[in-house]
Amino acid sequence: CLYPQSARALREARAAGFGNAVVLDANGNVAEFATANIFCARGGVVMTPVPNGTFLDGITRQRVIGLLRGDGTELVERTLNWDDLMSADEVFATGNYAKVTPCVQLGEHRMQPGTAFTRARALYFDWARTTRRA
Repeated sequence: CLYPQSARALREARAAGFGNAVVLDANGNVAEFATANIFCARGGVVMTPVPNGTFLDGITRQRVIGLLRGDGTELVERTLNWDDLMSADEVFATGNYAKVTPCVQLGEHRMQPGTAFTRARALYFDWARTTRRA
């Protein structure tokens, strides 16, 4: 479980002027953001870490995966490393609080919200507006 490390990483990131932190697992692979699940996209393929017991496989994450796949987006759950994030066209987060949000900076590397984020966010909020509680 990465929760103690996530809290520390978030404190350090905020002290450095960032709003969140990328948390790595014990093997140095990308696990999640400190407060949300992480996705990246490159060449039209969306990627997110495969659930391996080191992060919370969140409800919003699961919903976005299903919505993107249902919409025809190629989405791969696999082991990700820092280089995958740095070479991505875009990075975004999913979580219970902010739902679907873009990442616009990783360290000194700045990026823009892209088409995968835009589509994921639109699909999620379309789903939320049309879903009624039972």
